[in-house]
Amino acid sequence: MRTRDLSYWIFLMPVLAALTLVVIAPLLLGIYYSFTDWNGIQTKGFVGFDNYIALFQDERFLHSLWFTTKFSVVSVILINLIGLSLALLVTAKLKTNKAMRTIFFMPNLIGGLILGLIWQFIFTKAFAGFGLIVGMESLQGWLSTPSTGFWGLVILMSWQMSGYIMVIYIAYLEGVSKELIEAAEIDGANAFQRFRLVVFPLVAPAFTVSMFLTLSNTFKLYDQNLSLTGGGPYNSTQMVAMEIFNTAFGRYDMAYAQAKAVIFFLIVAVIALVQVYLNKKREVEM
Repeated sequence: MRTRDLSYWIFLMPVLAALTLVVIAPLLLGIYYSFTDWNGIQTKGFVGFDNYIALFQDERFLHSLWFTTKFSVVSVILINLIGLSLALLVTAKLKTNKAMRTIFFMPNLIGGLILGLIWQFIFTKAFAGFGLIVGMESLQGWLSTPSTGFWGLVILMSWQMSGYIMVIYIAYLEGVSKELIEAAEIDGANAFQRFRLVVFPLVAPAFTVSMFLTLSNTFKLYDQNLSLTGGGPYNSTQMVAMEIFNTAFGRYDMAYAQAKAVIFFLIVAVIALVQVYLNKKREVEM
């Protein structure tokens, strides 16, 4: 760093200033406010760990945390499986490869609120209409129960993010040496063996990147949750981000909401770092 000249720091200063103002300063202020009785305008005094003690006894917050965890686990598995499958499909020798890549990636370009409203119409109107035609009562009243609301969110998130994750897998799949695959084929390996023993170890870094992105996005989900279910019925599908927002701007308990946000940040950070560490370790073993 001592060898850096003045121009280096001049170009770096705007980025450091923006990072400090937008990320570091709000984070530190948020941690400070979580130990107070801040109401969004003024702080009357410190309350110590009272906010943190209260949130671990808050059934609504704990339920939203458990619901978010279940949703994230299922979504991460499905998104990566679908994304990898789509990547294998569009990297095969097909004439429609480019068109399929565009079609599969397009859902990621739709905003979360709009996407939620689209799928809300599909679940409540299209499913109900189809259920009436074929006589399936199970398709009636989607999003009206906790279980169907859960799977509705999973379907929405998987449909939106699979194309984006597909692009990451494509980048790694196209970097796999064709000579290695041809050599494995000559040695008598079938398609599954070639994928498991040759392709899969070489694209292992893609799993690290994809799982990090899917974990962070599913845990922080808010806009799709708001527009699809609104947390209903009876807050049964309310995820952590929405629960924190409702605490802050619904009940106007800013300091308490900030304490929840700090705990949520720590949980997501620990899970993401552990996931990256384990995946990096597995890459070396492969």
